[in-house]
Order: sequence, then C-alpha cells, then structure tokens
Amino acid sequence: MADEGPLGNPFEGMPFLGDIAKLLGQQGGMAWDSARQLAIGIATDGTSEANVDPVERMSIEQLARVADLHVADVTGLSTSVSGRAVVAVPANRTRWVMDSIEAYRPLVERLAGALGAQEPVKGADDDQMAGMFAGMFQMLQPMVLAMTAGSMVGHLGRRSLGQYDLPIPRPATATNADELLLVVPNLDALADEWSLTRDDLRLWICVHEIGHHAVFGVPHVRAEMDDLLQRYASGFRNDPAALEDRIGEIDPSDPASMGQLQELMGSPDVVLGAITSPEQDALRPRIEALVAVVVGVVDHVLDIVGAKLIPSYPMLTEALRRRRVEATEADRFVERLFGLELGQATYDRGSAFVDGVVERAGEEGLRRLWADRRNLPTPPEVDAPGLWLARLDLGLPG
Repeated sequence: MADEGPLGNPFEGMPFLGDIAKLLGQQGGMAWDSARQLAIGIATDGTSEANVDPVERMSIEQLARVADLHVADVTGLSTSVSGRAVVAVPANRTRWVMDSIEAYRPLVERLAGALGAQEPVKGADDDQMAGMFAGMFQMLQPMVLAMTAGSMVGHLGRRSLGQYDLPIPRPATATNADELLLVVPNLDALADEWSLTRDDLRLWICVHEIGHHAVFGVPHVRAEMDDLLQRYASGFRNDPAALEDRIGEIDPSDPASMGQLQELMGSPDVVLGAITSPEQDALRPRIEALVAVVVGVVDHVLDIVGAKLIPSYPMLTEALRRRRVEATEADRFVERLFGLELGQATYDRGSAFVDGVVERAGEEGLRRLWADRRNLPTPPEVDAPGLWLARLDLGLPG
C-alpha cells in the first residue's frame, strides 16, 4: 500500500479506504483504538481543539432549559430517560467523535459477527488476483469494518450539529442517559456560513435534540428502533462471487487497470465484502416508516416551538432543512450500513403523516403514538394516516 513503483498508492484519494490505509499497516490488534484515533484525526484535521468556553457553556445550558419546557408541553412526553433533567453538553468535535464511536460500535460489531459466522470465502483458484483480494478481505474484515466506522464517524464529526443528526437512539448509561452533545464548532461554522444568528441556531438545535430524545425516551419507540437496526446489521451476507467477478478482470501489471481497482475500492459493497439479504429487504420498509414518523414528529415540534421562540425561524429552518438532505459520502455509507433513508422524501413523508393525523384528530390524536407499541403505524399507514386512526379506533392490532 506504500506509494512506491509505477502503480503508486491505489488507495490515494478514496474517502474511506484512503483513510484506512494510513493505519492498517501501523497499528496492532486494537482495531477500535485505531478507529478512534482515525476518526478524531479526520474530524479535527489532526489539530488539537480547545474546550468550549465556560461562558458559552452556560449560555447553551440556559437555552436548553427553555427548549426542554416547550418540547415537554407540545409533545406531552417526559424529556428525561433517567428522571433527572436533560442537560445540553456543549462539545468539540473530538468529544462528539469519541462518544459516537462507542454508540455505533455495537451495530458494526453485529455486522462483523454476521459476516464472520458465514462460510469462509472459497474458489478463485483460477484467478490469482480475485483469490488474493477475497482472502485478504476475509482476514482483515473485522479491522476493516472498525476502521471504516472510524472514517465514517470522523467525516460525520466534521459537520454534525448534535447526536441526533442520525435519527436513531444511542445506548444510554446511568451517567449519560440525559446528556445531549451539541457540537459548538460546527454550529458556529454553520451560523457564519449562512449568516444565521448564533443564539437562534443554538436554540433550534436544542429543540431538535430534545425533541428526538423525548420521542426515543418512549420505551416502545426505542425498543422498536433498536430491534430493527440490530436485525438489519445482522442481516448482511458475504458475497465472494460478486467480489471475484468485480476484481477478476483487473490486471495488476497495467496502471490503467489499477485505476479501476482504485474506483472499486471506494465502493461500500467491496469495503464491507457484503450484500444486503432478503431479510434486510423485508426490514427496510419498517425502518423507513419509523424513521419518517420520528422526523415528522420532531419537525412538527420544531415548527410549533420555533415559531414562538426563534425570531429568524423561517430563514433558519429553511437553511437547515436544505442542508440535512445534502448527502455526503459518509451519509451514504451510514444509510448503507444502518438501512436508513434520509432523503427529502423521508422528511416529506413524515410531515404528511403528522399533518394528516393532526388535521383529523388534533394533537391528542398524534399523542396516541406513545400509548403502546401496537400503536406505531405500519408502512402503508404512514402513507394513509386515516387508516392508522381508523385501526386504533377499531382496536385492531398493528
């Protein structure tokens, strides 16, 4: 992988493999320690970060208390998981990355476990190149997955505003169950880029984060999302035949052919050495439906609270909602890994469901989501909220 000879470095310029290649040959068996270092280096450009100023910290904590009261009032939900008050924790990119690596690690390890439990890669006897890469990926797969996760989190850490940019729950401990990380350097950079008032943006992100936290604080909502994500991560399957087919025609002695290898190595399919399975195809509509409902509810809360509290809310929310559907390489990899679909269609679908429920049954109708796991809408009901309300009124199972 060194930059030697006429072929140069085949990983140069790749969003994930280029980052991984830097450390694969330098680190021992502690893959997650290496992944953490990689993520921090990417998020911070390898520079040290200052801690958030205490004055800034106090200001954000005050904004969070205001947001907390209004989110609880609009949703009728407790915003706390532990029973203690929710705390907004102003963080730098390093802190966000360190917490996020640990949050997403269980799903990545489930994926690695699913691939490792399958039959080892065989064949490619007639194709030395395909056999070499197939064997290499199988041997290095656990570390490659950890390092890929590190690269993914590092790139996300450069732009994430809080811990619910990905609308999925994070594992909670006794000490951090109600701590919400807000990434101050990214918030300030966004405010400056879009000429937004910093305090308005910070109040917006407090409402956004606390709104998600309240929804995922509902036990059956968290349980359903956790179950779907874990099953999805466990559903990947090795695809040695596809790997052989894609690598088999590459001639290692031909520099032009090696350019094809560089392009190939940037594909998540090859990085993971995996394909989606029929089991995942069956799960994806349920994941997409639940994500649409969650983001739809949170946007509804933001519209109500933001209109009351944030003077520049229309301009601010337009900028933020345009930004969040701008897919990056890291975003696309996350969607591939977790089965999420976070395009504009998902947000529109969630908003249409919430608007349809509120129009027919008011805010109390929407609160029926939180009464029981059976009250969560099916994928067809997300697209037809009247059917969802009718099922609940008739007492039919979901």
